[in-house]
Amino acid sequence: MRILHLHLKAEYFHAIKSGEKLEEFRQQTDYWSKRLSKTYDEIHLKLGYPKRGDMTKTIIRQWCGYEEKQITHKHFGEKPVDVFAIKVN
Repeated sequence: MRILHLHLKAEYFHAIKSGEKLEEFRQQTDYWSKRLSKTYDEIHLKLGYPKRGDMTKTIIRQWCGYEEKQITHKHFGEKPVDVFAIKVN
């Protein structure tokens, strides 16, 4: 089973957990392009870097793919950037 692990800041982790946030963004770089070119079964969204086995800080979802988008977001600065919008709903 292939699993994509994403480590998140608290505000994004809790927004995904509540269902408010449906996509997690990663800037389009060679690194993320290579990682997302693989086929995954699940995505594990983690609150920071939890201790091994601490499932209270991990959300497990089925892999549903991603889309390429251009967004403006405080995390990436004021200019629009190309991102991979990973589906986490």
